[in-house]
Amino acid sequence: MKKILKYVGYTLLTFIGLILFYLLCAWGLSRIPVSGEVAAAPEIEIFLKTNGVHTDVVMPVRTAQKDWSLSFPFQNTRRADTSYRYIAIGWGDKGFYLETPTWADLKPSTAFNAAFGLGSAAIHATYYHQLIENNQCVKLSIGRDQYEQLIQYIDKSLQKDDSGSLMTIGANARYGDHDAFYEANGRYSLFHTCNTWTNNALKASRQTACWWTPFDKGIFYHYR
Repeated sequence: MKKILKYVGYTLLTFIGLILFYLLCAWGLSRIPVSGEVAAAPEIEIFLKTNGVHTDVVMPVRTAQKDWSLSFPFQNTRRADTSYRYIAIGWGDKGFYLETPTWADLKPSTAFNAAFGLGSAAIHATYYHQLIENNQCVKLSIGRDQYEQLIQYIDKSLQKDDSGSLMTIGANARYGDHDAFYEANGRYSLFHTCNTWTNNALKASRQTACWWTPFDKGIFYHYR
């Protein structure tokens, strides 16, 4: 019995140690900045938005370079309102997205599959009429070439059918009247979270980013 308790104790200590090591790495590496480039002509305003856990990249619906409403049709939302000015795009675990609209809905199996990369990924596209800058929403002004690289990064994250169209996920897979879900490439895990995806989007568009972060606080540390 003593041996069993001893092994259980060692297992628990190892597990706790791994968690603490993960959190220490997340804190330390998120404080290491990857410097961005200041655009010679910052013509496009984008935003970083967080709900306190998950981050989105928010962009104008239409610019000379991209009309996101052609990729993510307004008709895929319940309201189908064509007057939205901004679109927020986030990447994450498909099961977590669809089965956990609130934290009260979280199941251990969903969390386990997401943490260890056992599920597939999804893109959540949400339309907004306006945004308010605050502690959870910061504005960045970027150049056309930087925005083009951001567009390419997002495009590579999306799954497409044989005709090149995006693949929607169920008519009922929505949180509200102005959003929809789409099939995405990649797999979510402890080491590549929704916030890691956003951080990599910043790197792709040559903006200030973390060396690595699984949490939203790592990104916003460099912008607050």
